[in-house]
Order: sequence, then C-alpha cells, then structure tokens
Amino acid sequence: MPTTGPESENQLMRLQKFLARAGVSSRRAAEDLIVNGRIQVNGHRVTTLGTKVDPKTDGVLFDGNPVCLPEKNAFIYIAANKPVGVVTSCARKHGDKIILDLVTLPDRIFPVGRLDKDSRGLVLLTNDGVLHNKLSHPSHNHEKEYRVTTARPVKDTDLDAMARGMIFQGKKTRKADVVRISKNSFTIVLKQGLNRQIRKMVGRTGNRVVVLERVRMANVILGNLAPGAWRYLTPEEIKGLTQ
Repeated sequence: MPTTGPESENQLMRLQKFLARAGVSSRRAAEDLIVNGRIQVNGHRVTTLGTKVDPKTDGVLFDGNPVCLPEKNAFIYIAANKPVGVVTSCARKHGDKIILDLVTLPDRIFPVGRLDKDSRGLVLLTNDGVLHNKLSHPSHNHEKEYRVTTARPVKDTDLDAMARGMIFQGKKTRKADVVRISKNSFTIVLKQGLNRQIRKMVGRTGNRVVVLERVRMANVILGNLAPGAWRYLTPEEIKGLTQ
C-alpha cells in the first residue's frame, strides 16, 4: 500500500509530483487524476492527495497503464502539444510564453525545429544533440504532417499546386503529400520546414490559413494529447527516431 506518513527524502515522493515528473500531466492536473480515481498504486485505487510513493518499488498505473520515471542521466525525449500563442524557443522575448514553460522538468532540453506562434500541435523536445540535429536537417527526409483549415474553400488545382511544389524567392518547395479532408481543410506532409511554408503556399492560392496544426513528426503522433500537455516518448517511438 502507498503511505501517507512522514516522507523519506531519499525515496518517497508525493504522488502528484511523481506523475508530473513521469510526464503524465502537470502537478495540478495530476491532483484531479488522483481525486477522480484514475491512479492505482500497487493494485489499489488512490484518491488521497497526501499519498506518497517510492519510485523504485511501488507500481503506479494511470488508467491501467504503467507509469515510471525516466532513468537518471539518460537522454530525454518528450512530445508536447503546443497551443496557439506559445513560442517554440528557449529564449523569452517581450514576455512571450515559450515551449519550455509547458514542461515541468529541471533538465535542460531543446525543441526540435520550430512551429510558429500562430500554429498549434506536436513539438518534440530532447537533450540528445545528435537526434536534434538529425531531425532538424531536411536532408534526412523526416516527415511532418499538418492538418490545415482555410478561410475559404480550397480548389483541387490549388491542392495539386501545393503537392507539386511552389517557388518562393527563387527556390521550389519539395513535393508534398496533400489529401483533402473537406471543402476548406486538408492534410499536408512535408519533408522540409521553410519559414511559414504552409501559410505562404496557401496565401499564394489567394486563400488564408485559419487553423494550422502539426499532428505528426516522423513516427510520433500527436493523438489525444491535450493542448499544453506533454509526455515522454515510448521506447518504440524513440527507437523509430534514433534508428
């Protein structure tokens, strides 16, 4: 059973802190998870906020899925769902909220590539410099998938033009996979990341982007990760990225 007694500095940790460090949610959101009975410790459902666990010996489940802390001194790999208005940067300017404000970790990590302030969706963060450079460089052909909603219906000819590539400042964008979702929405898969590329492409057709959301980077999918939330990548996701 978990304990609610005095805390040992070397072993015991408050359950909400454990959940936050494990990337399940923020501490405040973790309190709601506990109170709502979604956390089990050693087979027992826990609803008491004063509960403490031993990360080394206690088994913690969130909605039936095992939760554990990352190994010390191991590389960190994180997926975050960036809301609109958050800047994908480590440097704060003019009081902007930055992507690192979303991740409650003491470790120094860096976002992989950029997602502009007016866009939302998947951002990867890591302290693995080799992987960071690999994913950031377009020569490695890692796919990035976006869901786009436009102000007006988008024509088939416009989708074809974006798929074939467009010329900006004398350079042609790479071919892209474009699939219509509705009359004014589509998905597009890029293997490069020019500054505000999708917005510029849509603008070239005489239309305007209303919503731009990144839903996938390489083999990592945004899924149902809530806006502003983050999680650790699974071993399978890390293996797919690093190999």
